[in-house]
Amino acid sequence: MYHEKLDPFPKDFLWGAASAAYQIEGGWDADGKGPSVWDEFAKIPGKTFEGTNGDVAVDHYHRFQEDVKLMAEMGMKSYRFSVAWSRIFPEGSGEVNEKGLAFYEQLIDALRKYKIEPVLTLYHWDIPKALQDKYGGWESRKVIDDFDQYARTLFTRFKDKVKYWVSFNEQNVFTAMGYRWDTHPPRVTDVKRMFAANHIINLTNAKVINSFHELVPNGLIGPSFGYGPMYSFDCDPSNVLAALNGEEFQNHWWMDVYVHGKYPKVTFKHLTRLGIAPTLEAGDEALLQSAKPDFLGVNYYHGGTVKANEIEQPPTSEDQDTEEKAFQATDPYLMQPKTEQAQSPETTMFKNVANPFLETTKWGWEIDPIGIRIALRRLQNRYDLPMMITENGLGAIDQLTDEGTIEDDYRIEYLQTHLIEVQKAITDGVELLGYCAWSFTDLLSWLNGYKKRYGFVYIDRDDTSEKDLKRIPKKSYYWYKKVIETNGKELYSNR
Repeated sequence: MYHEKLDPFPKDFLWGAASAAYQIEGGWDADGKGPSVWDEFAKIPGKTFEGTNGDVAVDHYHRFQEDVKLMAEMGMKSYRFSVAWSRIFPEGSGEVNEKGLAFYEQLIDALRKYKIEPVLTLYHWDIPKALQDKYGGWESRKVIDDFDQYARTLFTRFKDKVKYWVSFNEQNVFTAMGYRWDTHPPRVTDVKRMFAANHIINLTNAKVINSFHELVPNGLIGPSFGYGPMYSFDCDPSNVLAALNGEEFQNHWWMDVYVHGKYPKVTFKHLTRLGIAPTLEAGDEALLQSAKPDFLGVNYYHGGTVKANEIEQPPTSEDQDTEEKAFQATDPYLMQPKTEQAQSPETTMFKNVANPFLETTKWGWEIDPIGIRIALRRLQNRYDLPMMITENGLGAIDQLTDEGTIEDDYRIEYLQTHLIEVQKAITDGVELLGYCAWSFTDLLSWLNGYKKRYGFVYIDRDDTSEKDLKRIPKKSYYWYKKVIETNGKELYSNR
């Protein structure tokens, strides 16, 4: 769709940035905090890059005032952060740790002082270790009430200070990485257990949204999903069908439950045929359908391109050449078995291939600005809810110059091209609340340590030493500051 003139970004658009507790806070056992599964997992030899972990991270726990001041100087309108569940309930349930609540209240108060809207994420992958040990974490229905108790504690404490809440971050990623690929805790490789745990998380999400609407009637809550639009490799109808299969399996499976409270029929039948569909107990469907999110959080990095499955269309030599460029196995958004497995749902549905029109990052992630517009359009048309882009950013190897600056023009280009497509989507008719770039400061990449940097603010540390943890605004920091000041007009200043 071509527009002679683009609509401006809304005047109250929430320009911001994001983070996650384990990746920035440090203070892993400070002031009564209990261990999370990541405090244990990251110390297993060989599981993270050069053994990096979040014990110190970028020490946001002790330096949040400094970080918030940098946000204010940038002019940020919103800041999305997550709460560490085990900082509030060291054992996952039971007695509240008041010092943990006090930390987040101080952070929220600091943000509000500078008129920065807090966007609070309840869960960003760090379930308390105590609950994992006690009953298997997300594989037990006991977790539903424990998480609800945790959430209700935060709702009650912060209901007058926080308007925007995210229930779960990237459920599609942490369930697959943790229960299927053995690359995140709890180190499981069983797709049936993955879908079972995912169902319990869906029930938990529904219960928490209902609790939120009871306790925070003036707030807005929604899940944040790692969404990537699926493309057909070409116009061969077999490949078009594969793209439909991919879209339904990779995206609709989760998001239809969030919004409509129902699993998509085609995918559910497919999983049932394979013997890996989740078991629905009495009352499950009623609970899922009772909860309605107020908005959808969208984490966008790239989509995926697919061809027909190899059973119906065995690969040719040309296909094998193309597959040499296929995604790295560590890409959490488009992982697929390299060999056929008895319980691999994708095997009969589609095959991921590289998109010949797209460049990739150093980590093999495709760079697709137009894809963010496609994503927003598809989601608006299917679910008709307001959205907030809760993550979008570029992981790169940033270098300090001799002058002590970081000339990250590549990050500016990445964000600029994506934001222009966001503005086009708004002009199309997409209802968008805000944009939170990933991330504000550099942080611990879950599996790639501190080498892979995303932030507007450089943190002077590396994989082997915390150094002085000095905060150094990058060139992109000052660019984004102008974007915010001009409400997006700066996007076109050098084009």
